[in-house]
Amino acid sequence: MKINFTKYHGLGNDFILIDNRHDSTPCLTPEQAMKICDRHFGIGADGVIFALPPQESSDYTMRIYNSDGSEPEMCGNGIRCLAQFLASLEGKKNSNHTYNIHTLGGIICPQLQGEENVKVNMGQPYLHPTEIPTTLASGQEKAINQPLSVQEQNWQVTCVSMGNPHCITFVDKVDEIPLEKIGPHFENHSAFPKRINTEFIEVVRPNYLKMRVWERGAGITLACGTGACASVVAGVLTGNSDRACTVELPGGCLDIEWSAEDNHVYMTGPATKVFEGVYLYPS
Repeated sequence: MKINFTKYHGLGNDFILIDNRHDSTPCLTPEQAMKICDRHFGIGADGVIFALPPQESSDYTMRIYNSDGSEPEMCGNGIRCLAQFLASLEGKKNSNHTYNIHTLGGIICPQLQGEENVKVNMGQPYLHPTEIPTTLASGQEKAINQPLSVQEQNWQVTCVSMGNPHCITFVDKVDEIPLEKIGPHFENHSAFPKRINTEFIEVVRPNYLKMRVWERGAGITLACGTGACASVVAGVLTGNSDRACTVELPGGCLDIEWSAEDNHVYMTGPATKVFEGVYLYPS
């Protein structure tokens, strides 16, 4: 089986993009996506993104399989890459075109800005514990500064959904967090019935946050767009940050704004083409 693909990355969070516009079903199974994402025996990526036909008055549909074969609701860095991929397929590079993309987390609207940058209207954050979902803050309207015990250590966490679930904790020195050891325990904690993405945030100043992330289904990644958005929302809710922030990730910086006017979160950052090719999947 021959599969045409294009490799993109958003601040080092890398994806294999596949033109699947001819069919509403992804052309790969989750197990096949896992093999293609393998960094030693495949192409290597944090996930595979499929551009599918539209649903519900959208322009296109986005589906994504993580490197472990799981399927997240959506992906912030991934949707910027998808927008650039679609623009390349349609010959709309370097335009200011806006796409309406149907995802499992709702309709997301990325707008092309110049050669590589994409500004994405990520919609409104979900803050009620049942919407995230989490069992923390039961009976309350928001899960803010909730105590959580992980690996015999007590953490103060704030939970936000950007169409996918996030747990945010503010720390003094983010580089000192043993992410590879505690990340899996956060992800699979019983307080999060659908597992969780976890962001560790150091407040450099109110308009500049430094972030490391453990992504559900992918582990340590160089960037997480929805995580950066959720972290700014959590920063505002806890009094740690301004509504407009630069978020520094290991792979680079994103500009995030939680608008007071429409309650939507806006993310601006690059999406870069790496290479394209044909993958010969063994039959």
